[in-house]
Amino acid sequence: MNFSKSDEVIAAYAGRVAPAITVQVRRAGKIVYQRAQGWLDPDTRQRPVQMDTQFDLASVTKLFVTTVFMRLVEQRRLGLDEPVSKLIDEFTGMRPIRAYEHPLQPGQYVQPTGGAADWVDAGKVTYRHLLTHTSGLPAWRPLKDQADAGAALRMALHTDFFYPTGTRTIYSDIGLILLGLAVERARRWRLDELVREFVTRPLRLMDTRYLPLAGKPYDTRNIAPTEVCAWRGRRVVGEVHDENAARLGGIAGHAGLFSTAGDLARFGQVFLDNGRPLLSAKNVAEMTRLQAAEGTTRRGLGFALWCDDPQASGNPFSPHAFGHTGFTGTSLWLDPERKLVVAVLTNRVYGGRDAGEIIPFRVDLHRAIVTEIDQTDG
Repeated sequence: MNFSKSDEVIAAYAGRVAPAITVQVRRAGKIVYQRAQGWLDPDTRQRPVQMDTQFDLASVTKLFVTTVFMRLVEQRRLGLDEPVSKLIDEFTGMRPIRAYEHPLQPGQYVQPTGGAADWVDAGKVTYRHLLTHTSGLPAWRPLKDQADAGAALRMALHTDFFYPTGTRTIYSDIGLILLGLAVERARRWRLDELVREFVTRPLRLMDTRYLPLAGKPYDTRNIAPTEVCAWRGRRVVGEVHDENAARLGGIAGHAGLFSTAGDLARFGQVFLDNGRPLLSAKNVAEMTRLQAAEGTTRRGLGFALWCDDPQASGNPFSPHAFGHTGFTGTSLWLDPERKLVVAVLTNRVYGGRDAGEIIPFRVDLHRAIVTEIDQTDG
């Protein structure tokens, strides 16, 4: 296959969208294209990026945690429509709907559309609500500002709501933090152990883990650095970029995993192989069918689904595509009609948090890949 257009797109955006980029494309289970572009030390142009360079997956972590949850569903340890409070008894009671702190604009608040007198019964929130981002929970809270991991978790457990459960679809990190806690309590294992036992070990994903600096042979020499973090006062490398996940100890349901493009693509292949060897075909179908929608946003369980917005990263794929993106510039998209897996890792936050060109980069690269695949078939 000729991927010259994809090469051109990566070369055109490299250094603008991010100093480090890796891409792997699989077709019908086989690697058909991969590319590593850029430098881990862009100022000195030293340490070129390799295909085994590890990147902070950010919110793509959610797909791994969702997979752990679905495996526990198959073991009948958890149920999609069970209330979260059945296992997490701190998450119960009537709670008010209130504004929450804006994650990117300090001192500002995101205002709810409902009335100030509205209340929500936390005890009626189910795991399906968490996975479809329809729980009513706020998108974010400043867990990072709490004194320690315990206090940060308590803030998540006792947070107010942002809208009545089931009435809207608003992406929430808090919901996946609670999901991660639920699977820990269901098995009485730590979340990183569960991800290893249920996902990375069966798939032999040797370079996918939380806390990549914890133990040999992991060090910072082949990990893509992220930004100079004002909260930590240093450039972040080898520790999770997301401050809330960092305050929680680097292991959380919404962020914290590091991986390579190859490992991420191999994980994605599971969902084109009817779940083998991790999940049943029935549960993969449940995860990838339309569960909730608002505007152009369409949600499965854990996954974002294809939408008709031409600026959406999954738009170049077929209408049955599904995937997820991460704030650090990562993404995984699966197109069952083309038997296509596209894993793209970048450290686009190296220079700051402005989304910049990551959105057009994803669209242009995905469009180039799809065009080249279709031309080969044609």
